Amino acid sequence: MTDTSAPTRRRIVLLGSTGSIGTQAIDLVERNPDRFEVVGLSAGSNLELVARQAVALRVPVVALASGTEQDVARAIASAADAAGVTAYAPEVLVGPDASTTLAARDADVVVNGITGAIGLEPTLAALRAGTTLALANKESLIIGGPLVKAVAAPGQIVPVDSEHSAIAQCLRGGRAEEVRRLVVTASGGPFRGRTRSELAGVTPEQALAHPNFAMGRVITTNSATLVNKGLEVIEAHLLFDIPFERIDVVVHPQQMIHSMVEFVDGSTIAQAGPPRMLVPIALGLSWPERLADADVPCDWTKAQSWEFEPLDDDAFPAVALARRVGEAGGTWPAVYNAANEVAVDAFHDGRIGFVDIVDTVAHVVDAYAAEPASQVRDLTLGDVLAADAWARSAAERAISG
Repeated sequence: MTDTSAPTRRRIVLLGSTGSIGTQAIDLVERNPDRFEVVGLSAGSNLELVARQAVALRVPVVALASGTEQDVARAIASAADAAGVTAYAPEVLVGPDASTTLAARDADVVVNGITGAIGLEPTLAALRAGTTLALANKESLIIGGPLVKAVAAPGQIVPVDSEHSAIAQCLRGGRAEEVRRLVVTASGGPFRGRTRSELAGVTPEQALAHPNFAMGRVITTNSATLVNKGLEVIEAHLLFDIPFERIDVVVHPQQMIHSMVEFVDGSTIAQAGPPRMLVPIALGLSWPERLADADVPCDWTKAQSWEFEPLDDDAFPAVALARRVGEAGGTWPAVYNAANEVAVDAFHDGRIGFVDIVDTVAHVVDAYAAEPASQVRDLTLGDVLAADAWARSAAERAISG
């Protein structure tokens, strides 16, 4: 007999609701009101948008990293008035810990779409609460790897990065002991094919012109430098317990194949789909079930060509550097990530050039070898935060000096 019972309606908390991941998650929720209910939203500073989102979804809790409770309440009241909504006054959380507090609330799924190292404490809070974590904030796993893995139950983390979602889907096709290697695909960014010398004059506007995805400033710049791919290699190692020497990166400009898994018998399973994030986000919301019509599938009736080429480590050294810090473990990935965040800001402020971003990260990583904290192995949250702070100061000194 076929089971015709409806899936349970899941209660969703969206961290970073005004960003690319958050807005697409809301689109999926609104298209599937029988499947999902948003019970909490958090944002950094985009008060007007989060207020409109809260009113549209009638969310009971809204969290902002900045501002005052009065500011948030006024913005929500104004948005409600504009929408013709009456008697709506959600609980408001404000301050640097607001997302962490919200992440610990009762929910079925927490989507962490925050960008950067600030996503670590909300990640830990959601895991400690026993909630399924749909993780788009790769930085929290990368910098806090042992901490995150220590509190996460098996299957509690569902990756939302398209590459790691693809790998998770492909791994359904075989047992862990049958996996030979993971193949993470990269678009190559807007500067694919350029030499290091040709990258010297790249402008911030050019770096933000990603060929396939519309993302925030930091992630788009990381995609241009391939720092993002370096972070994804570390993330793949931590998520799937595969050694670094068995994780490859291949440039695939069309980004129709999001990643692949090679098995010991010589077969490779690839996950294909349009170069968008809707399917990974939908799986984050509904895992292990698939959400019908989350996106439009590939049109196999049309002629098309897909390219694959090796990564140019000379022009784009970020991936090799990420492997180095990933293998070192401990606090090293936190140093890599923090130095990069500072360097990206400096690039967009006109203080350094494009190639100086990864050069700055490499300089900071080299300098960290002389620090006693670089030998820490029994990691604590304090160790990670201290390494993050040290790297930010070191990067700023390198840029200003």
